[in-house]
This record gives sequence, structure tokens and C-alpha cells, in this order.
Amino acid sequence: MTTMREDAKAAGGQYLLEFRNIRVVYDNAIEAVRDVSIGVPEGSIVALLGSNGAGKSTLLKAMSGILYTEEGEVESGSISFRGQEVQHLTPDELVRRGVVQVPEGRRVFPALTIDENLLMGGYTRSKAETRERRDKVFAMFPRLFERRDQIAGYMSGGEQQMLAIGRALMTDPVLLALDEPSLGLAPLIIDRIYEVIVRLRTELKMTVLLVEQNAQRALDIADYGYILETGRVVLDGTASKLTANEDVQEFYLGVSSSGRKSLRDVKHYKRRKRWLS
Repeated sequence: MTTMREDAKAAGGQYLLEFRNIRVVYDNAIEAVRDVSIGVPEGSIVALLGSNGAGKSTLLKAMSGILYTEEGEVESGSISFRGQEVQHLTPDELVRRGVVQVPEGRRVFPALTIDENLLMGGYTRSKAETRERRDKVFAMFPRLFERRDQIAGYMSGGEQQMLAIGRALMTDPVLLALDEPSLGLAPLIIDRIYEVIVRLRTELKMTVLLVEQNAQRALDIADYGYILETGRVVLDGTASKLTANEDVQEFYLGVSSSGRKSLRDVKHYKRRKRWLS
């Protein structure tokens, strides 16, 4: 059985999105990502996994053109979308090409209504397209339709996450990047969010790049995954391959041959030498 990476290479090496030997530095001094290569095939869900500080969010910021807001820079390597290098494009140019990110922490416009937030998301589209996209968002998130006149700042965390995703969908993205969509949410809300992510792939044929610390939830729906540690990719493979990997089970899923371990216990384990081989 071939992997997604092998399939892409067989098709000519083309990914919808590709990071090639990326190195990202902050403040001309702090290396956040080193020599990272990641491929995202069209129509797939690809998960970026790892602990805080591993470099996951930095990759999304590099892809979205917003590194400059934190004095970050792609010092070497390239980011390609549909075969064209895009690391030098501005955020609005990337959105128009179909690359859209939902940032960590949701970041809705708190003083605007749900409806107004969605309209802001559709600013690159015509009025007719905006109405059509809004109807699709409301169909996907009936809760937003019910509360469309409510001020976003008074919504629950789960509702704000739905709105943040809905606002991103208003641009009709080709690739949607989600940064920690389950962070701080109740399990039932997480279930709903993840159901929507799967529907984006199966019904809308959308490509999803998913950054998560909750490795189990991400691998449950992903086609392929990459695990990052201290700015490097240390392991990658299909979701089923990663889930079956002994090290992934122990360090990211909290399971070992002696049973489930707490996150506190797991943090005190030293990585085996083969981890970085």
C-alpha cells in the first residue's frame, strides 16, 4: 500500500500546498522552524501534531503571510501553493488565491453581530456570492442562523469557534488551515466541530491543514500526519500508521504497554534515540 506522499510523487510530485526545507527565524535570532518539508495533497485532511513550541503555528503563520506581525521571517526554503511560490505574498493576496486560516483563539469581531462577522469574511466576494456562501454557512451551523443578530462577544467559546470557521468559509477557500480548533472547548462541542471538518472534505472537497495538540482527535479524521518537535519533523505517515506507532502511543496518545499514562508522567520520559532517526 502506498502512502499519500508516494502517491503525490507518482503523480509528478505536486501537492496543493508544499513547505520545502523551510527555516523560520524570529527577531533575526530565534530559530523556530528548521529545514521542514511538508506536503498537503488536494482533498485531504493533514494534521500537524506536537506540543507547545514545536513550530506548528509558526508554519501556519508563514503560509498565511502574517509572520511579520511577530518579527518573523522565512529565512530559507519555499512555500508553494498550486505549484507557485507564495511565501512573499501578502495575506489578502493569499486569501484571494484560496488560502485561509482560522487562528488559535477564534478572534471574532466581538462588537459585531454574527451576521456582520460573516459579511466581513466575504469582503473579497460579490454580494450574490456572499449571500450564497452565508446560506451555506448557516446550513452547516444552524446555531449561527438561530443567533445571527446576536453580538459575537456574548457567544460561548464553541459558538465563537463555529463563527470563526464560518467566517473563513465565506471566502470560499481552496485550503482551510485550522489552528487548535478544539482548544478550550467542551467534548460535545469538539465533536460538532470535527464533524464539520470531515464534511468540508467529503461534501465540499476542501483541503484542510489541521494543527492540534489533541493528537487522538486529529488522527481520528486525518488522512496523513506530521509530528513536530522543537521546529523539526520527527515523524510522518498515514493516520493509521501514526496511531499504531509505539512512540506516538506513548508520548502523544498517553498509552503504553503498561497502560495509559498521565500527561505529567509522559513529559518526564526521555525520547528514545530512534525517535529522531
